[in-house]
Amino acid sequence: MSGKGPGFFSDIGKRGREILTKDYNSDQRFTISSSTNTGLDLNSTLVKSRGLSSGDVAAEFKYNNKAVNVKVDTESNVLTTFTVSDVVPSAKTIASIRLPDYSSGKFEVQYLHDHVAFTVGVGLNCSPAVDFSGTMGTPSIAFGAETSYSTSVGKFTKYNAGVCLKMPSSNASVILGDKGDSMKVSYLHQLDRLNGGAVVGEISRRFSSNENTLTVGCSYVVDPQTVVKAKLNNHGNLGALLQHELTRKSFLTISGAFETKDLDKNPKFGFSLLLKP
Repeated sequence: MSGKGPGFFSDIGKRGREILTKDYNSDQRFTISSSTNTGLDLNSTLVKSRGLSSGDVAAEFKYNNKAVNVKVDTESNVLTTFTVSDVVPSAKTIASIRLPDYSSGKFEVQYLHDHVAFTVGVGLNCSPAVDFSGTMGTPSIAFGAETSYSTSVGKFTKYNAGVCLKMPSSNASVILGDKGDSMKVSYLHQLDRLNGGAVVGEISRRFSSNENTLTVGCSYVVDPQTVVKAKLNNHGNLGALLQHELTRKSFLTISGAFETKDLDKNPKFGFSLLLKP
């Protein structure tokens, strides 16, 4: 959750999700990032996944409260994003479009204040989808919901709700999603024995299929430059990750995924290297 106000709906359960999902991958990723004193940031990424290679080049220019980001990938897609902060106090506006799909344009407003936060996004086409999310509360406890309404079919295509309780060394969250068909409950606790790391448990249930998944995970800070993470669910899926900061803001991440029932069956490994001179 954000230190100011309740945070956005996407912040509910975010810390736990990062331990269980962030940086786990079975791809090979190489990224070079650089910055200039004029506010220009450049990123070049090459990804190899399932024998196929792809990549993109991104440039972001920041000036005062404005930012322009342009990303071009190997499939000739061009994503352009314009961001303006503090148009009014505590508000941010974002406009984006992906070419050559001219109907992909979107305009979004984000507002974050002491006791309320919301986002509104509208597609820039003839039959736009309208996305809305909102939370209310404090940095310690927040209630929120999100929904999406399709004007082309005239009905809501998504609605989720959640609550988050945050304490100094732990936080818990409950999210009701998939139009009420699923529920996810998570709890995270920070432990001094893990040098600032944490343990997390998550239970997810899909009501239509009576399917339950229990996932436990932890992060351990080996030293200021090295973090180890691991996760395991009741289906026997095991994941492990090591991330090391080579130099300031340059990271090497190595991850693996296994089936504990048969460790020799299709283990998946991946790595990512982010270099920032």
